[in-house]
Amino acid sequence: MNRTPHIIIPAILCSVTAFANANTLSDESAIEKITVEASPTANKLPVGTFDSPISNLEYDPRVDLQSRNMAEAQADVTIRGGIFENTGFRVGSTTLLDPQSGHYFAEIPIAPQMLSSPDVLTGADNALYGMNSSVGTVSFGWKPIITGGSVSLGIGTNDFNLQSIHAAKNTQLDSLANYTLGFEGEYSHSQSDGTIDNGDHDFSRASARVQLASEHSQTDLFFGSQDKFFGWPNLYTPFGVNETEELETRLLMLNHKQNYAQDSNFEVSAYYRTHDDHYIYSRENPSAFEAFHKSEVKSLALSGHHAQSDVFAVNYSAQFIDDSIESTTLENNFTSRKYYKLSVLPEYKMALEDNKQLTFRLGAAFDDTNRDDSELSLIGDITLNTQNSKGFERTFYLSYAEASQVAGYTAIGGSDSGGLFRSNYTLERETTKSLELGLLVDEQTWQLNSAIFYRKDDNLTDWTFNFDSSSARFANPVDINTTGIEFLATKHFETTEIVASYTYLHKSENYGAADIDASFYALNFPDHRITLGAVWNPTDILEFRIDNEWRKQHENALRGSDDDALFTHLTLKITPPMVKNLFITLAADNLWGESFEEIPGTPGRGEQYTLSATYSW
Repeated sequence: MNRTPHIIIPAILCSVTAFANANTLSDESAIEKITVEASPTANKLPVGTFDSPISNLEYDPRVDLQSRNMAEAQADVTIRGGIFENTGFRVGSTTLLDPQSGHYFAEIPIAPQMLSSPDVLTGADNALYGMNSSVGTVSFGWKPIITGGSVSLGIGTNDFNLQSIHAAKNTQLDSLANYTLGFEGEYSHSQSDGTIDNGDHDFSRASARVQLASEHSQTDLFFGSQDKFFGWPNLYTPFGVNETEELETRLLMLNHKQNYAQDSNFEVSAYYRTHDDHYIYSRENPSAFEAFHKSEVKSLALSGHHAQSDVFAVNYSAQFIDDSIESTTLENNFTSRKYYKLSVLPEYKMALEDNKQLTFRLGAAFDDTNRDDSELSLIGDITLNTQNSKGFERTFYLSYAEASQVAGYTAIGGSDSGGLFRSNYTLERETTKSLELGLLVDEQTWQLNSAIFYRKDDNLTDWTFNFDSSSARFANPVDINTTGIEFLATKHFETTEIVASYTYLHKSENYGAADIDASFYALNFPDHRITLGAVWNPTDILEFRIDNEWRKQHENALRGSDDDALFTHLTLKITPPMVKNLFITLAADNLWGESFEEIPGTPGRGEQYTLSATYSW
């Protein structure tokens, strides 16, 4: 089904309507119609492997993805100048946490065909729905199962090969009136020698789900398994060593969402997740240093929207997480934790003259664990929406949100006196306060999204470097003030769609220490960033898709490359008219051979070219 894309940046996601952005069954209000699900990038599939929920986020203007090897290998997703551990990944109502490190938050063994496009929640919505993610949350919902499927084969440079199959079947139940039963499964595999020396990979994923759905409800039972091996020079350390990592992720999830009464709904999610990590510091000398980690996470979550009347409603979210870890490197007897969060955000709507509506939301969130101090956080925003009969819509908003989180086990539970990765036992709960002002303008053929924000992070856990130390990195707290401006414009022509964005960030930091020469994460951000994407359909046979990103990165003493970078992802899709349901794709990533170090001290990815064919039914 073709749908005019409305691209939404975080500022709008956090303020226009909380429930629509939570990927739950929502009302058909006029405000919600702005947040039509769409991709903010022209390309939807990666070039170097099979697609995953985080594919192509590096060209997404809403986030900054800092990858090692490639995004699907090891992806640090940051939002509005935060760091990877400030960003949560939410499926249904629950956040997929990994207790060892935020490096593994994006290990999600779910086929993207099963999920809605990602929503990026910031500000008030992140404070309401996020869990242990103080800056932003990438949120997904479960799609209804539709009968069909596809099979893909691909080859490419660097001895790349790809195989993927996906199939789904949905049938009407005779025993239960108005209910359908769906089955869906997927298997994908890819491997290559890598875009640089010692950058090889071998990935596989298998996922399946069963779905029972009706007009007012949807229940999904899912299991996914993902195995990954990849190598990269200076993967986590800046010492010129060829490192490798082997990951095994298993996820079992049950999700139910329900509409009831008028404009009311809720969603319940539960999951069990295991993640095994085998890290080798030197592939030439594995015995020099290697680490084994096995984490286990159980979670139960509830979120919803209850409308008491046409003018008053309550948004709410609650989540419990219980995690534990077995590790060869943790020494502080800090190997388990229980997390609790409850947030309530009442809203009041006021109809004004001239098709205007004013919405007030004011509430709070409570966070606690069995090991850390608790925190009560204020959440609130004001939204003014204006519409007319010609399809024009304009939204102003002002929001203030507080959020908090606690540090991962690698930061707080390892050795604090030596080793490659030095922990810090004094780390306290991190707190974030953000204020933002935004404007959305929506016309029939173009949209403009804009925001200006200020965020204050206290006790943010960062990883830093000292040139005189034998340790690769230190966990250190830092207080940072971040100011940002965001613009995103889209324009739709008869055969072309264009998306362009500009982001500016400025930071002032205080580490309270003099022995810090460089920051791997908190000070690894673009001062200026521009994205430009386009989709062009000159004929029914040909389709061109291009994504571009230019950035001016903040200076970093560890970075060996230039601070400027230009990346391009180009795809040509050919649909031969003589073979129904078949298309052929020629794709190129990093078209200009950019060697920019996305993580300071870690080599950037090289060029990748692929040829693939997909047959669907």
